Amino acid sequence: MAQLVVKRNGGLFPSLMTDLLDTDRFFDTDLLDLESDLLFPSSMILPTRAIGRIPSANITERDKDYLIELAAPGMTKKDFKVELENDVLSIRAEKEEKRDEKENGLTRKEFSYESFCRSFRLPENSKAERIDAEYENGILKIEIPKKEITVSKPKKEIAVS
Repeated sequence: MAQLVVKRNGGLFPSLMTDLLDTDRFFDTDLLDLESDLLFPSSMILPTRAIGRIPSANITERDKDYLIELAAPGMTKKDFKVELENDVLSIRAEKEEKRDEKENGLTRKEFSYESFCRSFRLPENSKAERIDAEYENGILKIEIPKKEITVSKPKKEIAVS
């Protein structure tokens, strides 16, 4: 593995620039292999500011169902798209805001765009056809009912007389 050598030329400015751009602040250097062709190994986790905002999720298993709670404040029901394909539940949301203000002959335009996608693999004992989703007070709640598990009785051998 190649080793990075930092040469400080003295003075305040080079020191500030080196401290600011030092890779140790942003990445775990144990995960960076400088001799390989991979810039970001798959084991490296990028900070959330580099990949966007991903909402927190709580997953709770209850007696008769599973509950997924996703924190997504500022959204509306129409911003969400919940899909199920091959036992993978995908939750997508997009929100776009545009605002125009005209004052004293000047126009001020602002816009914002926010989106995310989270996916969850459903357990084998879930009833995919009965999934229910509800958005209230900034929390998206998805209830996934469980299938009734039938316990088979143990095999019994009957003697022939």
